Amino acid sequence: MSSRDAIFAALDKCNLPDAPMPSITIEPNNEDLMGQYEANLAKVGGTLVRVKDLSEVQAQLDKAMADNQKVICRVEGLTGNRELDADPHDLHDLDLALIDAEAAVAENGAVFVRETASGHRVLPYITENLAVVVKADTLVANMHEVVKRVKLESGQHGAFIAGPSKTADIEQALVIGAHGACSMTVYMLD
Repeated sequence: MSSRDAIFAALDKCNLPDAPMPSITIEPNNEDLMGQYEANLAKVGGTLVRVKDLSEVQAQLDKAMADNQKVICRVEGLTGNRELDADPHDLHDLDLALIDAEAAVAENGAVFVRETASGHRVLPYITENLAVVVKADTLVANMHEVVKRVKLESGQHGAFIAGPSKTADIEQALVIGAHGACSMTVYMLD
């Protein structure tokens, strides 16, 4: 019997009693959720732009396209200048991607996005600059509240994204965009 098989056999013999999951009761801080969100998004390197309607977002996309940027827009009613390629590897030179977010979290500045919103699960990470549109009424205080709203079926992909890609493990210096988008803009739709 191999070491691996011996370990699995030993684990099979263990009979641990069923135990209920711990009850976590954290009171949400619902004071000035928008202010909390904006401050926490800024702390992680993102930018909040409050908009009244999608025409304000389209104006920003038009400006990027006028600067010869390659823009994919996955938000219904808005347009970019590039289509979503069948092969995600072909997105390597993308300047800006705009996608829908399902919810926003004040405590950490995150948004929740689904693979279905981006078309390819790699899109939010491979683009040079990421922008999302999220409705203000989806803003919640903390992760405990948002996980009650977000439902993923087996095999579905979703992610919480907070700001641009960053790491500080390279010579203890913060590097933005090392593993993904160099910037993140959240368009909060009132």
